[in-house]
Amino acid sequence: MSVTIQSEDRDQDRNPGRDGDGGHYREQDRDRRTGPGRLPPLRRRTLGILALVVLAGAGGATLATRHDGDTVAAATTHVNAAPVLPAPEAIAALGLPWPEEGQSAVAAAKVGVLGVQGPQQPVPIASVTKVMTAYVVLRDHPLKDGEDGPTITVDAQAAAEAGSVDESTAPVTAGQRLSQRKLLEVMLLPSANNVARLLARWDAGSEEAFVSRMNAEAARLGMSGTTYTGASGLEASTVSTAADQLKLAREAMKEPALRATVALRDTELPGRATPLHNTNKLLDLPGVVGLKTGSTTSAGGNLMWALEVADGRSGSGRRLVYGVVLGQRAGTTPSDGLRAALERSGRLVDALRQKLPAVLPALDGGQQEWS
Repeated sequence: MSVTIQSEDRDQDRNPGRDGDGGHYREQDRDRRTGPGRLPPLRRRTLGILALVVLAGAGGATLATRHDGDTVAAATTHVNAAPVLPAPEAIAALGLPWPEEGQSAVAAAKVGVLGVQGPQQPVPIASVTKVMTAYVVLRDHPLKDGEDGPTITVDAQAAAEAGSVDESTAPVTAGQRLSQRKLLEVMLLPSANNVARLLARWDAGSEEAFVSRMNAEAARLGMSGTTYTGASGLEASTVSTAADQLKLAREAMKEPALRATVALRDTELPGRATPLHNTNKLLDLPGVVGLKTGSTTSAGGNLMWALEVADGRSGSGRRLVYGVVLGQRAGTTPSDGLRAALERSGRLVDALRQKLPAVLPALDGGQQEWS
């Protein structure tokens, strides 16, 4: 998959060194995966997925496969929606092209988790955080189809933050009146941090109170490896795992207003001559219907995505597939990280679109939670 990223579409800290941890990415680090006594990468991935399915089905801890081939228990996170699959060999047959760094997870509706790759340890997730921000706002202030919701006045703080060169923002002005739906679009598509904080203050009175609501929702969803410390995701202290964010992706796509928003390519902002574009260029691929990018120097490139594939059982319907890819090229520039997350997610999307429909009949009957 080829991805073109224009500067105006970057979901990143605009000062690449601001959130970095001083680490440097080395291409040669990606190639230290084989050696005496080690299995080839593809076989290790297959065995890792099979181990995950067998142990999770038995009620054991979720396993994670390190890049060096060792398998370890992911002590910090448990996948509550563990896969209970009648034919795990069908999953292995998919041969999913997992990213070779960071962590990833994929699940399908009516089936459950198809695989978890990499150590499921909490890491910064950057602007993927805004999915939870939108989810909490919409739980507190639901929007019906076609409804724009209440009008919100842009405060002085959001307007002042619009001029920041250290983060991704939107050019809103003090006193500007915008609907709840419009502000959700401006937050999620160009990834405006100032609008995320504005919505948090509007919803809960303060960002601190809103963050408490975010963490309460995370706990309710069983996201045990997740901690939110801000509404925007700019803070490196906001951390999660791919497996946890997969649970949020499932819930987010059940919310009609959120689902409609993350499928948009762009949105208009009153007073601005040109549209604000969606940073999620994965939407250019067939079947992709959302969700959200995130990238900073410390977090690397991150992407939560949703894909519709042909339903193998009915032959005419569509099946929703969820994916999360975290920690791609962390320590480089946000644009490099985002490009890697998009490209590697694109490979997963292509493989799932081509191969999953044929094996869905063998996989159906998984977790009720994923129906």
